[in-house]
Amino acid sequence: MAKPERSALSSFIAASKAPDAAPNVDAHQHALAAQVLHNLQHQHDWTSLQLHTLSPIDSRRPLPKPIVSGLPPHRIYVHPDEQIEMLKQDVLEKDMPVEREWVLPTHLREKWSLRKFADVFDGLTEVPKLALEDGGGNQADATGLKQTKSRRGGKRLLLATVGDDSTVVYYIVHDGIVKPRQN
Repeated sequence: MAKPERSALSSFIAASKAPDAAPNVDAHQHALAAQVLHNLQHQHDWTSLQLHTLSPIDSRRPLPKPIVSGLPPHRIYVHPDEQIEMLKQDVLEKDMPVEREWVLPTHLREKWSLRKFADVFDGLTEVPKLALEDGGGNQADATGLKQTKSRRGGKRLLLATVGDDSTVVYYIVHDGIVKPRQN
């Protein structure tokens, strides 16, 4: 009997290798990050995806886990103050510029504490760094989108939780308390 072919996801994970600069990343954590990256790219149409193993604040400091950054196809989160301004100016959410986001790959069986989240947030900048800078304090990537280095509400990330059946669910996690949205 012939051996079945690998799935696209299995081939992607097998082809992606942990960066040499990341000796702290074990194979399981790297495969989990690759699985989330694949899900974002092929199921959710994200672009400009990057895998980070070193802190963007201090490139000698490894992150507690590999973290993905990228551009979603639409805005993921609108700060409550921005929401009020949008209502006053009749701006639709679909017309808001897309923001680059951090994504923390985790497995459903992992145990998380406030300390572990704080360790992750301590190694991150407010906005993921992009490949290019325009010289004016703004960043641009290959898509030409520009973004400031800070945003309302401080640091945030998407917690990507992978289940045993490979389902990935995403939750917005903020570093600190953010006032609730207006309905």
